[in-house]
Amino acid sequence: MFSWASKEQGGRNKEGDMFQTVTEGLQSLYSRKLLPLEETYLFHDFHSPALEEADFHSKPMVLLVGQYSTGKTTFIRYLLEQDFPGMRIGPEPTTDGFIAVMYGENEGVIPGNALVVDPKKPFRKLNAFGNAFLNRLICSQMPNQVLQSISIIDTPGILSGEKQRISRGYDFSEVLRWFGERVDRIILLFDAHKLDISDEFSEAIKALRGQDDKIRVVLNKADQVDTQQLMRVYGALMWSLGKVINTPEVVRVYLGSFWAKPLQNTDNRRLFEAEAQDLFRDIQSLPRNAALRKLNDLIKRARLAKVHAYIISHLKKEMPSLFGKEKKKEELIARLPEIYVMLQREHHISPGDFPNVTKMQEQLQHYDFSKFPSMKIKLIESVDKMLSNKISGLMTLIREEESRQPSLNVSGGAFQGSEDSPFGRGYGEGISAGADAEDWIVGRDKPRYDEIFYTLMPINGKVTGVNAKKEMMNSRLPNTVLGKIWKLADCDHDGMLDDEEFALAQHLIKVKLEGYELPNELPEHLVPPSHRKDPTADTLYNHEEE
Repeated sequence: MFSWASKEQGGRNKEGDMFQTVTEGLQSLYSRKLLPLEETYLFHDFHSPALEEADFHSKPMVLLVGQYSTGKTTFIRYLLEQDFPGMRIGPEPTTDGFIAVMYGENEGVIPGNALVVDPKKPFRKLNAFGNAFLNRLICSQMPNQVLQSISIIDTPGILSGEKQRISRGYDFSEVLRWFGERVDRIILLFDAHKLDISDEFSEAIKALRGQDDKIRVVLNKADQVDTQQLMRVYGALMWSLGKVINTPEVVRVYLGSFWAKPLQNTDNRRLFEAEAQDLFRDIQSLPRNAALRKLNDLIKRARLAKVHAYIISHLKKEMPSLFGKEKKKEELIARLPEIYVMLQREHHISPGDFPNVTKMQEQLQHYDFSKFPSMKIKLIESVDKMLSNKISGLMTLIREEESRQPSLNVSGGAFQGSEDSPFGRGYGEGISAGADAEDWIVGRDKPRYDEIFYTLMPINGKVTGVNAKKEMMNSRLPNTVLGKIWKLADCDHDGMLDDEEFALAQHLIKVKLEGYELPNELPEHLVPPSHRKDPTADTLYNHEEE
């Protein structure tokens, strides 16, 4: 419940708001505050259909976009670790429609026309794209653990060359824009041998503008090239993306081979494993951040709806009451860029909040400006109040929900294939090396460390911090890192190091120089034998006496 709810009013604020969940709060605020503004100023005709209950309660969705044969369907198969109904894989453009892969107790396929009349699914507004699209839309349901947390949208392979001139029968870019506004993550897939961005792919990426924070890029089939070629491929991909994604930030690109077959080139195996784990963590975070994403999308929608209301009401105000309406309409459409600038100054609005001027000019051609509604200040003030007061209450509720609920993560399928096994990331490497060994792993290099130790003039079998510092500084590691290594190695906290502690410090320096992270606490398998609480542990390390 909101922290600003007044106890004197039975847990409600002045307007009677009392929300048990963030989702409930978002739905209520949208229907009472934002929806009236959208309906008054024809927002749904110009920009995006009205949101429904299923839009607020749906699971996080991942949208896959890419040219044909880049491995989109195979990527889904890789995540789920099983086939899904309606799946077709091949080098030719096999997926010729949109497939929503969702959880269901019974395995089966729901055709598009039946899907868009199901109130429990967030696809009802897709009905506006007509039969040509609905005949290319299906929902694939199956009982899979991954799909209990997320849904995945597979899209048709984007065509290149002459094929892209063949009409699909529906507005492909507009459908992608519709999905882009509603999904939690957009993954653009590229093939290491197919980096060209066709005109249709370029239009598809441009349709996703405004959703830049959701976009991730996967360079698939990266095992089919060697290291030198991969560097060139990566550079060429970044150059191509820079021409169509106009953002100052560099988009995150994941390299790998996302299918369950042997790697053709194993030189970059560790890189591919690390990239795959990074991508998995990004996808696993979606359920945890779903409420925050919906809140963010509602704020973006509210800002656009406000700007749209200012534009429509201004056009209405400029229209003559009797004669010359058509001429004035043409003049206003031509002057729309100037009107944008004027509204920015008058209402202190950022240029980034305004819709695309060219597209807006095209849409306005079909409307009678004299029938547009005039400015209704109360509707604008209601949305402003929602943004300034109510949203902050929802932010508080999000934090409360996170503290009450267990951590929400995507599990099953590829997400837990190697977590608790020797094939998990980092197993037996870096700080974990020697965890399963019977001997003390540091002891393997201890004779070499002892030679350095005895050159530092130990007193009563220990070297002082001053003498140890001189040797440790030779690693050229920052003082903050060396300070952490000292604290981990000084097991008895006496400010000095004996021969075992010094060897441990040298081992930790080696681990850090190899690129691995240091732990906050020393693992049990690295504790020197003479410092272990269990005296029988000394037998694990055969100390060589001088």
